[in-house]
Amino acid sequence: MNAQRCRLLVVALSMAALVFWCTGAFFLWAVKVSVVTYLVVFGILPLIFHYSYAIQKKILFLNFDILVDSVYWPRSVDFDKPEDSGVHGARNFYVKTDERVSIGAWQILPQSLMNSSIPKTSDAYESVLENSKRPVFLYMHGNSGNRASAHRTELYRLFQSLDYHVVCFDYRSYGDSDDVDLSESGVVSDSKYVLEWLIKKVNGSAPIYVWGHSLGTGVASHVLALLAAEGVQIAGLFLEAPFNNIADELSEHPFAQIFKHLPWFHWLIVQPFYENGLRFESDKHIQKIQCSIMILHAHDDGIIPFALGEKLYNVALDFHGNRTQQIEMERIDAALGLGHKWICRYKKLPELMRKFVEKSSKTQSL
Repeated sequence: MNAQRCRLLVVALSMAALVFWCTGAFFLWAVKVSVVTYLVVFGILPLIFHYSYAIQKKILFLNFDILVDSVYWPRSVDFDKPEDSGVHGARNFYVKTDERVSIGAWQILPQSLMNSSIPKTSDAYESVLENSKRPVFLYMHGNSGNRASAHRTELYRLFQSLDYHVVCFDYRSYGDSDDVDLSESGVVSDSKYVLEWLIKKVNGSAPIYVWGHSLGTGVASHVLALLAAEGVQIAGLFLEAPFNNIADELSEHPFAQIFKHLPWFHWLIVQPFYENGLRFESDKHIQKIQCSIMILHAHDDGIIPFALGEKLYNVALDFHGNRTQQIEMERIDAALGLGHKWICRYKKLPELMRKFVEKSSKTQSL
């Protein structure tokens, strides 16, 4: 009996030793995997990012092909048929910039002309622009999708219902525009050319406004600063969900939070953008813009934190001497759930736009 107990004790101790050994081996393996994963995620990948201009551009402009392509989404758009995307009274056309880049665009008629018998030809639609007395909006979109994306077409319909004329377009490598190298200088050049084209077409017959959303606020601010240096001014600028500069946006973006603990975060992630000319410094550009400015930002914006829009507003106020009649900001309650994309559904927006347009149009005519 004692021998049997001894054998059982030996077996039990052997099993315990085996379990202990396996547990220890698994623990060591788990530690090794964790260390390797940490080194890859927080060391190797950031280093690759730091030294790869191509990856930096992909992250900023989101022009890469994955299961759902961010730039070409929605995929099935027939740009020659805006009505298929819910945009009626519109024509598709192309503008060839001075850099020989073809830019795809839509021109959308105001509501008062929807039932008219205007043929969908370039001459007829451009004639409407040349003789328009209604405000004309040029829309500059953010860094994903194209001009047919749902939140954008919903905004176009709002413009249209307010009887405003709309021109929207895709930057190079977006939508059906030419697929050429992306850069801040490139998209700004495209946008500046389209705005100058529009100014020439309208030729003073109607006030012109620029509406920028998200990354498009950085594009719009840069474009208008360049035009201001040339003595060109439009009636007003709307900045929807803006940031003050790329450095702060990179630092405050939700995806960046897992890397911010790194002591070399700024050198690894932020500095290369600046060194490669991807700056979008709206806080500097807005100081050169003399037209009326309306900033719209929701407290629950999960892409561009509300605080960055507030920073931009305060910079503009400080520089322009607290002229709240020229620089305005609408702060949108988080409880409304409009986030980054759906400020177009803000119930107060139509009246805000009407008042802003009426006031800024009078200011420009003085």
